[in-house]
Amino acid sequence: MDKSCKYIVGIDEVGRGPIAGPVAVCAFLIKDEKILENQKEKKLPKLKDSKKLSKKQREVWFEYLKVAKAEGFCDYSVSFVSSLNIDKFGIVKCIQKALDESLKKITSQKELPAPFTTLKIFLDGGLHAPKEYVNQETIIRGDELHPVISMASIMAKVTRDAVMTKYAKEYPEYGFEKHSGYGTKAHYEAIKKHGLTSIHRKTFIS
Repeated sequence: MDKSCKYIVGIDEVGRGPIAGPVAVCAFLIKDEKILENQKEKKLPKLKDSKKLSKKQREVWFEYLKVAKAEGFCDYSVSFVSSLNIDKFGIVKCIQKALDESLKKITSQKELPAPFTTLKIFLDGGLHAPKEYVNQETIIRGDELHPVISMASIMAKVTRDAVMTKYAKEYPEYGFEKHSGYGTKAHYEAIKKHGLTSIHRKTFIS
């Protein structure tokens, strides 16, 4: 990495494919690389894409990273865009909006002035940061290959799942706490029986 880059940022999205609920994007900034060294000491599960970790493993990492943020080793922000706006503007624009918001929140610090040359940003899949972030790299399967993207993936997934669990209390017939809004057989059967809720993505349901 370029020596002028002081911080590493990873970005990943969760919730592109569900038929209900918001999309979430996390920007995760490593301030001190001890955060990676400490995982061995803490005997944490092997770091990988959040979808390949069990619920319990994701929660162990989530709690570890929350503490690491409080101790100043990292910073992160998870931004959401609602199903209503996904229907109105499309999933691609909504992911970009959430990405821009998350990145803005973690870079609005005095030591991180534009054009953000002290940052190196790694993004998963087809994601891109705004042009003012001059040092950025998009990595296919980045959530599996780069630790900082894996961390962003975990924070986005656990945070979004918690939102869907809250919705499950509001709409108990749909099982949102089990499938997080994805189009499972049980979810489609619930829609057939009870109709659509305000958090369903109408444009995703034929």
